[in-house]
Amino acid sequence: MAKRDYYEVLGVSRNASEAELKKAYRRLAMKFHPDRNAGDDSTEAELKFKEVKEAYEVLNDAQKRAAYDQFGHAGVDPSMGGGGGGFGGAGGFSDIFGDVFGDIFGGARGGSRVNRGADLRYNLELSLEDAVSGTTVQIRVPTLVACKACKGSGAKPGTSPVACTTCGGRGQVRIQQGFFSLQQTCPTCRGKGSMVEDPCHVCHGQGRVQEHKTLSVKVPPGVDTGDRIRLAGEGEGGENGGPAGDLYVQVNVKPHPIFSREDNHLFCEVPISFVIAALGGDLEVPTLDGKVKLKIPPGSQSGKLFRVRGKGVSPVRGGPQGDLLCRVNVETPVNLTERQKALLQEFEDSVQEGGETHNPHSSTWLDSVKKFFEKIGL
Repeated sequence: MAKRDYYEVLGVSRNASEAELKKAYRRLAMKFHPDRNAGDDSTEAELKFKEVKEAYEVLNDAQKRAAYDQFGHAGVDPSMGGGGGGFGGAGGFSDIFGDVFGDIFGGARGGSRVNRGADLRYNLELSLEDAVSGTTVQIRVPTLVACKACKGSGAKPGTSPVACTTCGGRGQVRIQQGFFSLQQTCPTCRGKGSMVEDPCHVCHGQGRVQEHKTLSVKVPPGVDTGDRIRLAGEGEGGENGGPAGDLYVQVNVKPHPIFSREDNHLFCEVPISFVIAALGGDLEVPTLDGKVKLKIPPGSQSGKLFRVRGKGVSPVRGGPQGDLLCRVNVETPVNLTERQKALLQEFEDSVQEGGETHNPHSSTWLDSVKKFFEKIGL
């Protein structure tokens, strides 16, 4: 059977770059890998896997690719007199597998791996006042830091780690499974490539110790729940002297007894009396930086929203300051005396005499209800 064109096999153009070849090979090799195609389709998948591997091995080699581009399959097939060499042996599939998939399986190439420390998260609770105005807080964080006694090596001071006897310092071992040679993290050194024969008495060979450290965190004005403040290098210390990770301070703003926040605006509920709602008047309402006067016009209805400009939040990433939005709620009086009840009833009677002049919404609603009942025959 005639072989398919290698570029067609990988699905790339003839001028594809090395990165494009690698990307195409990775995608197809994962797709047709026998471990992912068990069952009735395993034979066909294995054939396609071999075809993809063969195409990549040729096109990824500059010399073989040049020969293939000039002479086709004859330029790289030794059985046809070409000079490209075979696909087995020390330079075969196992090396390609390691090159392309090493980063997926965490492969290291010799020597002790220097790993960056893990990032940490700290949950910081703030009052609304501190979140809006900004503040500086002190936090105490448990973390792993490099052992000072052994300088992070894990070995007793005056000694050094030695190459792992299982993997020879590579950090990985190869396991032969039939046709395939797989790379796995060394079970003895767990990928470090080195072993500690005489461990440090402080960190017991771990290279890191747990400590609590106190940090000063500057909180910028305008932060809100969900915002993060990054403290570079304040996370866990790295392994084998690697760089420390980062600390992310996660902001959570506590509920406020008066205000609620939405984006850059503040909201508050303001109870007003029936008389002020009807006659109007001036109210003092709080803001985060003092009091302001709020003018209530006559005839204000419960739920009406009043805006006090510039009394909201200045956004943390810049922009105009938000507003304070006050929603008035008319409070119904309770625990009335007989005299108060009589006065209210007298007032209600006088209002009813005026009809829709005094209660336009009620009159409109009653008209709608009347029409509805007439429509359904009631």
